[in-house]
Amino acid sequence: MPAFRIAPAVADAFPDTLIALVTATGLRGHEPWPHTTTALDALEQRLADGTWQPADENDPRVEAWHTAYRSFGTNPRRVRPSVDALGRRLAKKKTLPRINPAVDSYNAVSVRHGLPAGAFDLDQVTGDVDIRHADGTETFTPLGEPGTVENPRPGEIIYADSTGVLTRHWNHRDAHRTRVTADSAHVAFVLETLRATSDGHLLKTAAEELRGLLAPHAGQTTVHYLSPAQPQATT
Repeated sequence: MPAFRIAPAVADAFPDTLIALVTATGLRGHEPWPHTTTALDALEQRLADGTWQPADENDPRVEAWHTAYRSFGTNPRRVRPSVDALGRRLAKKKTLPRINPAVDSYNAVSVRHGLPAGAFDLDQVTGDVDIRHADGTETFTPLGEPGTVENPRPGEIIYADSTGVLTRHWNHRDAHRTRVTADSAHVAFVLETLRATSDGHLLKTAAEELRGLLAPHAGQTTVHYLSPAQPQATT
């Protein structure tokens, strides 16, 4: 089972980081997930009713990611944090994308709580996963673009295993290789905040909510937390 680690330099630069690692084994992505469907429908209905809006770049939860992106040389208005991009899409289109039940579950939790989320098919991960600064020699193939190879900018924060980059710009875009499909049976989901002091309780609520959506369709689910004080967890 791969370990996930926060590199010391990332921990030093972002000392209030807290990451929830929600792991599901024996995931059954081809059966109906009615609770996920209900969660998506409820968000869209609240948006239509005018009783709720997704967090935007003026929200402190998202603003913190914009500040972080700028600190490692990424323009967050051109390359947006995932939760920002997802919220903007929802606000414009009034609907969330339906990809597959596992992805739909973390998208619903992400936008509901204003926290970036992502996921990795652990059967496609090689070695351990480090959250670290890129040196620029790593390779990344973006989700949905299997013929494309990119190199991250030196200093950009990435998720990386022993083969290559799993996520660029910390949480902007996931890799094609480790994408989660309806066939993925062993998946690690991540939820992130840079403001653990103020939003740690929100992250933990979101992690348990995601676990609740996954559990009826998995053999086992676990939740671990990564922070500068606890920089490693094994899935």
